[in-house]
Order: sequence, then structure tokens, then C-alpha cells
Amino acid sequence: MSAHQPRLGVHKQGSSYLESPTARIQPPLHLHKHKRTSGATDAAHTGWFSHLAPAIVQPHSVRTRKLRVVLYSHDTMGLGHKRRNLLIAQTLAQSALPTDILLISGMSEASNLHIPDGVDYVALPALHKGSNGQYQSRRLDLSLQHIVNLRANIIRATVESFQPDVFIVDNVPRGAIRELDLTLEYLHTQTDTRCVLGLRDVLDDPIKVQHEWQQAANEEIIRRYYDAVWIYGDPRISDLVEDCQFSPDIAAKARYTGCFDQRKRLEFVNNAEIDPLATLNLPSGRLALCLVGGGQDGDKLAEVFAQTPLPPDTNGVILTGPFMPLPVRQHLYQIAAHHPRLRVLEFLAEPTQLLDRADCVITMGGYNTTYEVLSFNKPALIVPRVKPRREQLIRAKRLQDSGLIDMLHPDDVTPTALSEWLLRTIGTSTHRRDRIDFHGLARLPHLLESVVDSPAISRVNVS
Repeated sequence: MSAHQPRLGVHKQGSSYLESPTARIQPPLHLHKHKRTSGATDAAHTGWFSHLAPAIVQPHSVRTRKLRVVLYSHDTMGLGHKRRNLLIAQTLAQSALPTDILLISGMSEASNLHIPDGVDYVALPALHKGSNGQYQSRRLDLSLQHIVNLRANIIRATVESFQPDVFIVDNVPRGAIRELDLTLEYLHTQTDTRCVLGLRDVLDDPIKVQHEWQQAANEEIIRRYYDAVWIYGDPRISDLVEDCQFSPDIAAKARYTGCFDQRKRLEFVNNAEIDPLATLNLPSGRLALCLVGGGQDGDKLAEVFAQTPLPPDTNGVILTGPFMPLPVRQHLYQIAAHHPRLRVLEFLAEPTQLLDRADCVITMGGYNTTYEVLSFNKPALIVPRVKPRREQLIRAKRLQDSGLIDMLHPDDVTPTALSEWLLRTIGTSTHRRDRIDFHGLARLPHLLESVVDSPAISRVNVS
């Protein structure tokens, strides 16, 4: 990360950042916009925004076989990385671009989700990331080094056997605890596989990101191994390259995809599945939904929501996630047993089924969940995680400043605060999704084909 790059100029004002299917999207006057003055940003603007794909694209070349794609996610905390990669896989499998896709996931729960034809997955032995940011084995009695070596060898063997055309890595350039180093070096020296790094719109506090990336030599890794960097976001909301001061050559590899329209996930729900809301046997009325991601650190928000007085004729549903500690779940069930309008669900393979029906949402601020509520135009109160990373807090503040969501710091969460927000919000409507570029999924086939058809990065050592 280059925190002291020379200033090369100011981005030309008045141009659009992202291309929609039919028209350029101009930043609304009320939408917060960051000043862009870094050399990294200026050097890359010639390619980022003007060369984004249209939202509808057909393959432009005839191929002798399907493109083989591997999507890797380390999955040590929460469900976001796995869900994001699965949505990418589902979208590509449904597109006109012929593909065979293999998901490498650090979470066996992938088997609970809809896997379409042309997609399969390999589950790695699970890692767990605690609230202090430290890793350990989630289930096996293995040392950290042992389980990381095991995962690294599984990844390398899988990739070598599958021989992908494209290897897409979610969020962590070297994988969890550098478990991708073997695989990246193999792909670089012995194959023509293109490597893509996919990043969410916010990583963490920029100073912390710069320090961590310098410690991990991430820019050197991207420079040596990666052909492209896809940023899953709208730069009018969060300009990751500017925020984190990427070096100009790294910035030149970056492409903003736009945000992912999470309504797409409803297309992949098995029609034979039972309506989750119907099974809850709730009285008639409006629905307030509480989401806490995987649930690993969502106990306080869930318990406070359970104790919050609901507005008249309003039902409450808490989706705990599969990683919420058992004593917390048991406590929530005890509270719900005495509340005729409150229900608790432990896990739902496709939570957008509930979100689609909700009248408002109180949620933690993970990437997927945040853009779910915005995709579905739901009034939302976001209570972001603030440790071990400030990613959720940064994103929530920016969206709040833009008038897109409401935010409450976790230290301020009380039944009174939640009740006041519900009384103020329930029954209102929002029309905010048109203020965000949500064409990211539609652009993916073109971006994938562009990477495959582009010249491979030079196979030279980078000191």
C-alpha cells in the first residue's frame, strides 16, 4: 500500500463512474462523494469506469470447451464470503457464458444452499476467527499450523486437478494465514490460469488496511500473481482504491463491478421449499426482521430485539445464524415462548425469502446483508460490528450520511432505542435502491471473459 504516492492530479469532475444498461448514472446531489486526488486514483481512472461492461452481454467468442472457474473463500467468520461467491457462481452458471464452476469454501454449510447444475464445491476443514481476530481450528483438535497446512494442500491439489481457466479469490490475497501461497505460485509458474482478487467495497479502517497489507506483502502478491482486481461496489459510496491508497500499478488492475442486486437470489430458491414465514404460525400483521449474520457475535442485538416492545399489530422474527452460541439461542427461545408475536429461526438457507416479506429490518452491517436490505428497498437500522474490524461501521456511516439507512452504534443498543426506531419507521416506504448502481451481477460474465481473453501477466519475479 502506498500511503505516500505523489499527487498526480485531480479526477475530472462531472463524469459518471458506472455504466448502466441504458444510461449513465449521475451521482445524486445528496449522495456523499469523496474527494479523489491520489496518484493511484488518477492513474487508474482512464480504465476503471469508462470500460465497465454493459449490464447485458453475450459471449463474443467460440470456445472449444466450457470455461473452468474456481471460486475460493476462506470463511472463518460469518457467512458473507461464501454467500458472495455462491451468488457469483449461480449468476455465471445461469449466464450465456458456458462455465463449469468449483467453489472452494471454508464452510461445510455450503451444502445447505442451492447448488445449480454446472457448479460444485469442496469444503475445507473449518477455521474459526475469534472476536480478538485470532484464528484457530473450528472443529478438529489440530494446531493452527497443522490445519492451515492441511487446507493449503487440499486447495493446491484441487486446483491442480481441476485446471481452471480463472481462479477467483475472495477478499484475502494470500488466503487465510497465507494458505494460498502454494497454489498461487503453482498457477503462476506452471499454468495460464488467470487470477482475480474480489474485494468488498470496504475492508477496514484505511490505516489498518495499509499496515496489514504491508505486513502481508499483499501488493507484491497482487503485482506478481493477479491479473485483475474486482471491487464489488459503487465507488460513489465507497472508493476503496482511493481510501486505501493503492499503488498506481495495482489500481490499474482494479475494476468496480457495481453492487450485487441481492434480489437475484430469490431466483435460485427451490420451488419445493416450504415458505419459511408460513411455518412460523404468526398472527396477521406487519413484520420486523432481526438479522445477525452468522450469529457468532450477534448475541447482544438479538437479545435486545427479543426484549423490545413491538409496535401494535407487528410481528418480530429473529434469524440467529448457525454460529450463535447455544446458550444464547436457548435464551431467545425462552423469551419468545412468552411473546405471541415473536419467533426465532436458527438457520435459513435463503434469508432473502424473509427479507422480501419484511416491513423493516434491524440488522448487523455485513456487506451481503447491507446490500440485501438496500436491494429490497427495506427501511433498515444497521447496528454494525466494530471489532475486530471497523468495516461494518465505516460502511454504515457512509450509507447513513447518504440518507440510505439509519445506524445505531452497538454501545447504544437498548430496547427503548429499537422500539423508538420501529415506531418511527414501521409502515413507511423507501425508494433508495435507484441511488446505487446494482448492475454488478449482470456485468460479471463480461468481466470474466475479458480476463480470460486478456494477455496473462508477465511471468517474472517481483522483489
